[in-house]
Amino acid sequence: MSQLRIGIIGLGWFGEIHAETIIGIPNLKLEALCTRTPERLAEQGKKFGVSKLYTDYHDMLADPDIDAVSICTMWDQHTEPAIAALKAGKHVFLEKPIASTPEDARKIVEAAKTSKGILFIGHVVRFNPRFRMAKQAIDEGRIGKIVALSSRRNIPAAWTPTILNKIGPIVGDAIHDTDIMLWLTGEKIVSAYAQTISVRNLAHPDIGQTMFRFENGATATLETVWCMPDKTPFDIDERMSVIGTEGIIHIQDTFPNLAIVDGNKLHSPDTTYWPMFDGVRGGALRDEFDYFARKAIAGEQPDIGRPEDAANALEACLAAEESARTGTIIRIA
Repeated sequence: MSQLRIGIIGLGWFGEIHAETIIGIPNLKLEALCTRTPERLAEQGKKFGVSKLYTDYHDMLADPDIDAVSICTMWDQHTEPAIAALKAGKHVFLEKPIASTPEDARKIVEAAKTSKGILFIGHVVRFNPRFRMAKQAIDEGRIGKIVALSSRRNIPAAWTPTILNKIGPIVGDAIHDTDIMLWLTGEKIVSAYAQTISVRNLAHPDIGQTMFRFENGATATLETVWCMPDKTPFDIDERMSVIGTEGIIHIQDTFPNLAIVDGNKLHSPDTTYWPMFDGVRGGALRDEFDYFARKAIAGEQPDIGRPEDAANALEACLAAEESARTGTIIRIA
């Protein structure tokens, strides 16, 4: 097999971005789309020239011409389609977070162990070249033993009112940095403490401040603010520092890596994760899908995006959210 025929389950804004990415990858063919909203399904089918359109993912999974699926439903709706797809023998690209509870995460991990298909979890930050280079330097021993990490992942308020009625900033975004910290250190998180602040009184707080302790004694602080002023000229303020006994790594993917001034204001759009050129998405998301396709075609389990790693990141972030609710340090077994 030289090309993987893939369907998308869930056609919200990120499902559409997945489609815009898939169509630019030679060893992937966008074969089918699935959403419960017929109008959205017809619109997206027309946009991408896809004729296999489903309102029930079970029907998609019964199609023998579908080799793989990308699951972009809300995080609390991942478990059933992921397990069904794995039982159907499909390769599965499952967006982060892997699930909404540790129990559901474990069910998905277990289902993957007996599936003919591979399971890949879409933690896209691992495909950011700056973080990949940091991982490479750490693995080469260039900064010695990691003793402290800190991160910032802040986005403008205009992005988040709808999102904050579904998921909070710790699980919604700090999970990226949690996953990266687990990857860079190779260590287990053993405790979490967090505080949250509600600025706009939505279903979830706008701000999450988290502290982790790792099994080897290293500490981490994570800042996630989902209410930067709407006039902020950049899409994301993303940074991480890694301090070792013999060196330091600082990663920055934020303003002003590109500055465009027009009649309205200064803009600094995304140039890393899913920038669009000629109607096709590039960047880290493209690299992530290319990696998934190559692993699936070869029948190899992924080394990056392993479900076990995603489950560990979820557990740590949920512990942090519990800490914010209770005001106590949460121990992770």
